[in-house]
Amino acid sequence: MDQFTKDLTKTLLSNGDVKELFRQQLETAINRILQAELTALLGYDPYDRCGFNSGNSRNGQYYRLIDSEYGKLKIAVPRDRKGHFHNHLLPAYSRRQDALETTIIQLYSKGVTTREIADLIEKMYGAYYSPTTVSNITAQVTKQIEAFHQRAIKANYVCLFLDATYLPLRRDSVQREAVYIALGITPVGIKEVLDYRIAPNENAGVWSEMAEDLKQRGLKQVQLIIADGMVGLQPALLHAFPKAKFQRCLVHVMRNIGSHVRLKDREAILNDFKELHSATDVTAAHKILNDFYGAWEKLYSNLIQQLKSIENELLAFLSFPPAIRPTIYSTNILESLNKRIKRKTKPKEQFPNEKSLDNFIGVQVISYNEKYFNRSHRGFGQVKDTLESLFD
Repeated sequence: MDQFTKDLTKTLLSNGDVKELFRQQLETAINRILQAELTALLGYDPYDRCGFNSGNSRNGQYYRLIDSEYGKLKIAVPRDRKGHFHNHLLPAYSRRQDALETTIIQLYSKGVTTREIADLIEKMYGAYYSPTTVSNITAQVTKQIEAFHQRAIKANYVCLFLDATYLPLRRDSVQREAVYIALGITPVGIKEVLDYRIAPNENAGVWSEMAEDLKQRGLKQVQLIIADGMVGLQPALLHAFPKAKFQRCLVHVMRNIGSHVRLKDREAILNDFKELHSATDVTAAHKILNDFYGAWEKLYSNLIQQLKSIENELLAFLSFPPAIRPTIYSTNILESLNKRIKRKTKPKEQFPNEKSLDNFIGVQVISYNEKYFNRSHRGFGQVKDTLESLFD
């Protein structure tokens, strides 16, 4: 048996502290490896006469305490006189085990506060990590999110989906605030979240700022914008992308219809309107709408007048190939992402500050983009040549 096996057997038989044995062995092994690294650099062993007048020599050592899952390791890092030695075993200035640091970053990315993480780490590992220390570790998450907000955007997107969801955020008090999300699909069908923003309420002004920011970062042309019917939204977006068509989300329209009719009529009127989803062309769509108006105008004249005033916004999706129409007449693609985000927020009652919420949303959308990178969205692969021809 080697010495470690003997020590381990002795420790187990005497009910000793196996964790301490592992700590000692790890500490010894690291120190030996560091000495071996310096020997490889200098080209001679300690006290070897070959080192005399060689031009460089050992110059003592300094100590570092490194946290590991087995406890603190006292590491003696050797030095040479010319300062050429840089060890490859320990990251510079690192005082934490990589696995623990990764855990801290993952917790932070889920919206757990730095103070909560510090308390949790102390309970799990028995080592105290101040909120400031945890904050320093998680700074790389913040840098990643900042880079996401500033990255360059592709020039052309067939579709730009816009929708907002609400999440609880503490400022002076806790209120549900709007998270604006913009998602695009390229001519070859790659979908990605382009950006997101946080604001107390949804309004056209913030959407307009987002659109202008996307233009500054490289977005030149959009063929179709899909959003709900918020007042002022359409002119704000078309100012940024004047060549784009605007599609009113038909699912939002149906919800609005359902809220303005009597319960006994709701199923029938929604079924009639839903026929618009499968219209083969604009002519067929107008016939469906005219039949719909004729059937319901007597009972709900104000509602029908509202629909007539936005008729062009209801039919914009029909200007595109049939293969992609089922996914571009509504913001369902974004609502599914919003539901996914909300499921992940259920363990949290609130986000303690805007930075925490920003990082949480950022991690979710970056993960979403990575998941769908190089996946062509349904129907787009069949007509990519047609879609690419739409752009200048």
